[in-house]
Amino acid sequence: MTSELERPPLQADERTALIGWLDLQRQILRWKCEGLSNEDAYCPVIPTSPAMTMAGLISHMRWTEHMWLEVLFLGGNGKQNPAFDESTDDADWHTDGRPLAELLAEYEAQCARSNEIVAAASLDDIGCHPDFHSGSANLRWMLIHLVEETGRHAGHADIVRELLDGTKGYY
Repeated sequence: MTSELERPPLQADERTALIGWLDLQRQILRWKCEGLSNEDAYCPVIPTSPAMTMAGLISHMRWTEHMWLEVLFLGGNGKQNPAFDESTDDADWHTDGRPLAELLAEYEAQCARSNEIVAAASLDDIGCHPDFHSGSANLRWMLIHLVEETGRHAGHADIVRELLDGTKGYY
């Protein structure tokens, strides 16, 4: 598994560095899905974590981006986001068997929407959702958290992919 992904520039302003690192981690997640069949994308490889599949990871990250930037930062309605469904554990990891290509397209669209939100705001702007403590974080904090969250799950994707078919690669 080889890739042509690159790190952000070594000398960059804060916004460019934050988005650059976030975009790199997003790309790594998508890259880890390349060449997977739908069957493999839904194959649980960690017995104690059956939702930890490549499809589940992509679904979770799509909804994580939505939650932090559209709901907590912009103050939008979270009803469509399964992460807010308190009746089901880890609902944002469940995909109802939808094709991996569809999940990846939704993730790509959500990342583009997230980047639009970030481009239109100051890093010092504060989130607008009154019902969640984390909604009072500034955009800078939320982006750093998204880099952490996406990087963490990119690491999970490394392990899942290697356990699926032995494919290894960083970038």
